[in-house]
Amino acid sequence: MKLIKRDINTSEKDQSGIVVLMPDQAEDMWHAYNMIAEGDRVTASTMRKVTTESSTGSSTSQRVHTRVTILVETIDFDTSACAMRLKGKNISENKYIKMGAYHTVDLELNRSFTLHKECWDFVALERLDLACDPAKSADIGAIIMQEGLAHICLVTSCMTTVRSRLEMGIPRKRRGNCTQHDKALVRFYDAVMQAMLRHFDFSVIKCVVVASPGFVKDQFFEYLYTEAVKTDNKLLFENKGKFLLAHSSSGHKYALKEVLQDPSVTSRLADTKAAGEVKALETFFQTLQNEPDRAYYGVKHVEFAAARHAVDVLMVTDELFRSNNIATRKRYINLIETVRETGADVRIFSSLHVSGEQLGQLTGVAAILRFPMPEIEDEDDEDTEEDEEESDGEGGNGRNDVASDGDTASGGDDSGAAAAASASPAVGNGRRKTSAAMPMSGASSRSATPSSNAM
Repeated sequence: MKLIKRDINTSEKDQSGIVVLMPDQAEDMWHAYNMIAEGDRVTASTMRKVTTESSTGSSTSQRVHTRVTILVETIDFDTSACAMRLKGKNISENKYIKMGAYHTVDLELNRSFTLHKECWDFVALERLDLACDPAKSADIGAIIMQEGLAHICLVTSCMTTVRSRLEMGIPRKRRGNCTQHDKALVRFYDAVMQAMLRHFDFSVIKCVVVASPGFVKDQFFEYLYTEAVKTDNKLLFENKGKFLLAHSSSGHKYALKEVLQDPSVTSRLADTKAAGEVKALETFFQTLQNEPDRAYYGVKHVEFAAARHAVDVLMVTDELFRSNNIATRKRYINLIETVRETGADVRIFSSLHVSGEQLGQLTGVAAILRFPMPEIEDEDDEDTEEDEEESDGEGGNGRNDVASDGDTASGGDDSGAAAAASASPAVGNGRRKTSAAMPMSGASSRSATPSSNAM
């Protein structure tokens, strides 16, 4: 992304100001999506349908090109097309659009736009620096395949995009006749090769990972360079050293995560941001299994550890900073600032990476601690005991009131109190993390254990 103008007041604490940007790559739209928030002002070129009425009463309509400034209320982003659309009220004088009228602006490649924010926090500033740094662009191509199915992916520093999905029926081998099977495989490999050549820019990509179960990857690689010899494709010969064959469990996109965790692949991709995120998350899961007192997830417990300078590595998804609630956004920003002051490593995961998706299932916040913190159990247990005492007091008053009306209801109240008392310890113990299983949703990280104890 090209930075045309930057005018941010660094003397103020909130750092209000404007920047003029021109996206020149599809990935730049993702950066813009993470920078623009509701309440920001955006000035951009747009088209407006204008209807004019003549003196005779006839009306004509035409589309005119104009420049408009809107107060952003709705932000839409299409991940497959990397297209972005903003909707809001016009706040500037315009010949064709009334003040306060709603208008939708499409941000387009190679067209500049002006972004005005009342508060440029450090997360937005880091995103701006990342977007304008040409050295931090896409660097991994991946082909995840099995017989009849292939995903052509681009793994950039900020997102994983599926550029093409190929699915083709492959007949089974029959005894004494494999002709149809072999012909279908040739057609499939040719389609994958054409998609790869169409979507991969080998001048930018550092490595092309070809992964599959079994020998599909080897057969495809052999076919690729057999065809390169026939067609004298110099591009493939010049970049033969960039190809890396790896094993995957299937040809689906989710298998990319296990491919990036392969040590042989990691060593080749050591200088990429995506590999660093995958390694950090893998370290967290190993710590969670072997030393659970040094692995926390969930914002409440991570804040508890950060307040005691215990966080060594903090992992957060960028989706949390797109919250419409300003207080929620500031909460996560304050958490990162607190952790950085202690010298910890902070990693902001992209929600469009497979690693970011997995971290999002762990509430979006996780931390590896410098030292174990089992004392958090004692504090939670004390809170639980206080809650039990309060509930017992309230329950006692209720029983006395009911008993005055009739003795038959007292037995039911006693059993209810006993059930509540037996369930309370489970709630107190439930804030610890499970050491092996990963939650399948973004729910609270401490809700898994109570259900098992209550059973």
